[in-house]
Amino acid sequence: MTKKHLILFKYGGNAMTNQLLKKQVVKSMCDLKEKGYQVVIVHGGGPFIKQTLEEVNIESEFIDGQRKTTPKAMEYVEMALKGKVNGSLISIINAMGHKAVGLSGKDGQTVTAKKRLHKHTKNEKTEMVDLGQVGDAESVDTSLIKLLLKNDFIPVITCIASDKKGNDYNINGDLFAGHIAGALSAEQYIILTDVDGLMLDKDNPASIINELKVAKINYLKEINCIQGGMIPKIDSCEIALKKGAKLARIINGTVPEQIVSLFENKEVGTAISV
Repeated sequence: MTKKHLILFKYGGNAMTNQLLKKQVVKSMCDLKEKGYQVVIVHGGGPFIKQTLEEVNIESEFIDGQRKTTPKAMEYVEMALKGKVNGSLISIINAMGHKAVGLSGKDGQTVTAKKRLHKHTKNEKTEMVDLGQVGDAESVDTSLIKLLLKNDFIPVITCIASDKKGNDYNINGDLFAGHIAGALSAEQYIILTDVDGLMLDKDNPASIINELKVAKINYLKEINCIQGGMIPKIDSCEIALKKGAKLARIINGTVPEQIVSLFENKEVGTAISV
């Protein structure tokens, strides 16, 4: 039997908040399984974390766009990601006739976390800031994911992991997905976002960069082409490629047809390669 190509999707953000759109996106991903691909879905859920923390009156403090997470907030972050977001995706996939299994990085020690210290520069002074229960992926063990794939399940993984001492951390969903895509040597690592790809000028859709080499990323950061929320997405593509993924791609997850046309040899989104 020929080895099935593995596709890892990073799904998150606003493409998740519209229920009808969510079903269309999930169906597009699952359709690839019917075409013979192995499918892994990794997700975050910023809007759901925000909503859950607001419901329990926990205020979020942001440093350079990164949410500082107290141990108390971490409980609700896990509740939002595993309870609301992961549970909902599993229900949708199962209702479509597939078998999905919901995981976090904690399950089977799939991802081991380490505490993240953030470099913050103010008045030309750089200091390391403690973001609380915010972590980075230190290592990935793919054995549980591979076991599920071998038995025809779709693993749906959310971006929470523990360190070696059992402390829980919330990890940026893009970076988390990049580490897993690399460890699985994914044929394609696909980030679903709400724009058509990376633009040379973010206000001009016609300036989309269809193909990008990793070597050019630093230059594009220097000229502020890569900025804001696009930074962790591009960084995660770089992580994935350096750790073993064959190709990374950023496409518009609010246009489910883009997922389908990926495998019809059409030029979609921004393809990133080494």
